[in-house]
Amino acid sequence: MEFGLFYFADYGSAGGDRYRLLLESVKFADRHGFSSVWTPERHFHEFGGQYPNPAVVGAALAAVTERISIRAGSVVAPLHHPMRIAEDWSVVDNLSRGRAGVSLASGWHAVDFVLQPDNYRARKELLVEAVETVRRLWAREEVVFRDGAGQESAVRMFPPPVQAELPIWLTSAGSADTFRTAGRLGTGVLTHLIGQDLPELARNVAAYREELAAAHGPDARGHVSLMLHTLLGDDREKVREEVREPFGDYLRSSIGLIMKTAAAAMPGIDLERLSAEDREFLVARSFDRYFDTGGLFGTVDDGVETVRRLRGAGVDEIACLIDFGVPEDRVLDGLHHLDALRARCSDDIPDETPDDSPDDTLEESA
Repeated sequence: MEFGLFYFADYGSAGGDRYRLLLESVKFADRHGFSSVWTPERHFHEFGGQYPNPAVVGAALAAVTERISIRAGSVVAPLHHPMRIAEDWSVVDNLSRGRAGVSLASGWHAVDFVLQPDNYRARKELLVEAVETVRRLWAREEVVFRDGAGQESAVRMFPPPVQAELPIWLTSAGSADTFRTAGRLGTGVLTHLIGQDLPELARNVAAYREELAAAHGPDARGHVSLMLHTLLGDDREKVREEVREPFGDYLRSSIGLIMKTAAAAMPGIDLERLSAEDREFLVARSFDRYFDTGGLFGTVDDGVETVRRLRGAGVDEIACLIDFGVPEDRVLDGLHHLDALRARCSDDIPDETPDDSPDDTLEESA
């Protein structure tokens, strides 16, 4: 199992050092053999708003690291011209001497599309087109685009990248269609467990690898990276209390996905009309489920069991989301426990294939 670090939410310390946690934790990960660092593209809100451009952040990280892969999680492809994506990440690839990678997403929040309002309706189709076009540009092909005079011009990307191929993932919130599309395109998948449980993830990964083999041959395996909220320590119950408030806030921000998943367990109930009290009850029950089965929480021993289950589901890498509101110094201290888990999770840990038992479902705890 590979371990990376993932950043998504935190907007920095009160003292104004907004990127201290990012820089210090990535330096630690680089020194200790972690696989990757993922930074997002987020707009127009203080929750995550310090990450409007993962290529800019990636360029900074390239300058202070030597080994770790530097990845976007994610570039919202329909918000950008594909040449812009290719150029930016070729710069990161050069600065890092060949360590760049990107996960591309279609986007979902209509407000984000003030940057490209005409692209919102066709965003899923534009995502697929972006994968194909960025690959051609990365391969140093001339690609024809319409220019300012309305004419078609053939252009080539500069600077030339270091890697012959850019590692690409598709970002999925749990849609089986996105997993299958990634398989057909031959990309990896970046996903999470908000909106899907472990058995559903295993089915999605199986569908992904089935499409991958059909399109690219039986030896094609691809790569599945799973974002998990992460905090480890010496005492499981102490960790539970440390993450209860910040992770509960995150669940409130994702209440739509939580309710979508819970709907199957409550037929005939209009979840959109739940009272504020009922929503808080749902968040509280969901916290218990996610702490136990939807995150990387507790002790190193707890983490070993989580890794076993995830490997059984077909996950290749855990992208550990560490910046969800826990105090920075506690997060940095927790990296030592995470590194101990990484060291223990060698290939001799047996897989555990997930089943469809109610204990692993959000519905049971919600």
